[in-house]
Amino acid sequence: MNNSYCYHNGTGAFSKLASVFAAAMLVSGCSIASSAGPSRGMVMRAGPPSNVSGIRIVQVTDLVARQIRRAETKKLFSETLGDGHAAGTIVGIGDVLQVDLWEAPPAALFGDGGTAARLGLSNATSQNISFPEQRVGENGRIDIPFAGSIPVVGRTTDQIEADIVQNLHGKAHEPQAMVRIAQNQTATATIVGDVKVSQRMPLTARGERLLDALAAAGGVAQPVNKITIQITRGSEVETMPLDRIIADPRQNIMLQTGDVVTALFQPYSFTALGATGRNEELPFEASGITLAQALGRVGGLQDQRADPKGVFIFRFEDPAALGITDLTGIATTPEGKIPVIYSVNLKDPSSYFTAQNFPMRDKDMVYSSNAPLADIQKFVTIISSVVFPIVSVQTAIQN
Repeated sequence: MNNSYCYHNGTGAFSKLASVFAAAMLVSGCSIASSAGPSRGMVMRAGPPSNVSGIRIVQVTDLVARQIRRAETKKLFSETLGDGHAAGTIVGIGDVLQVDLWEAPPAALFGDGGTAARLGLSNATSQNISFPEQRVGENGRIDIPFAGSIPVVGRTTDQIEADIVQNLHGKAHEPQAMVRIAQNQTATATIVGDVKVSQRMPLTARGERLLDALAAAGGVAQPVNKITIQITRGSEVETMPLDRIIADPRQNIMLQTGDVVTALFQPYSFTALGATGRNEELPFEASGITLAQALGRVGGLQDQRADPKGVFIFRFEDPAALGITDLTGIATTPEGKIPVIYSVNLKDPSSYFTAQNFPMRDKDMVYSSNAPLADIQKFVTIISSVVFPIVSVQTAIQN
């Protein structure tokens, strides 16, 4: 009777245990699905043709990393804007010019004192003539007796001197000219943005450079490594990180009349999620970082959880960076970018070299999926925490 009782009682206990086990499986399954994020397989299946958003899955190779880096490489100030001339030597409308002429003796054109007096010239001698100052009008020219109308706007004083001498050949005896800007009314640059004092800075014949302008504005108001400098010259707009300009003297270009220098505070950042050392948004410098640096800043991957084959970078990418020209069926952002998931297999030793070349972008998301065994271990842990106490109670009842 007791054996029968124990048998039936045991059967009931195991039946209850099975029910609890099944319930635990359901509960734990929901728990795993909701907290672990997508597995590597789920992410890889997000690409065509299973999705309707046109998400692209791209395996990161050395070739892909080089292609992405090449697409994001911006031209240098020295390449696009050049160094140019000192703006203080370029004449603009409204500037006042002083012109002096010399004629070697015997002076043939200006040596006659009566001629000089009739022209109203000062300091007239047989060799030197100083013309009255002239303000440059809307026509962009000045008038020099016997030399005619000389174009001056947008030209250097050396170029104007050469024109005057050329026009006097055959009229004056070995003429020489000197032109200087007596009043500089137009050569200025504007400095705005995240600087201490926005201002218009006059440009002189000394040739003020980009860093001179920032210094005149009291320096930047934010950390140097988070500032991007934008130069607007006419219809041309170019940008470069400030710390790169400081590091490369060639980028400290000479400013030109009308330049607008804007210091832009741009706190770039990326977000790390999944089985990484830290799950958070992390800032990085305006000069940029690589994937290897990004993984280092989050403390790498979690040894007990991460699937090294399942590291992904989620990004809205410029189609041109991947050579994509047909955007049919692809959802794009207002800026024309497309959703791309870059896949990295850190089980492959060569991928660590690739990670050092793959550039991170602002608002990138780095995600590391859980290893399959990590999910199983998590499941077993949950089951153990539910089942083992029940088994212990049942054992105590039977005893």
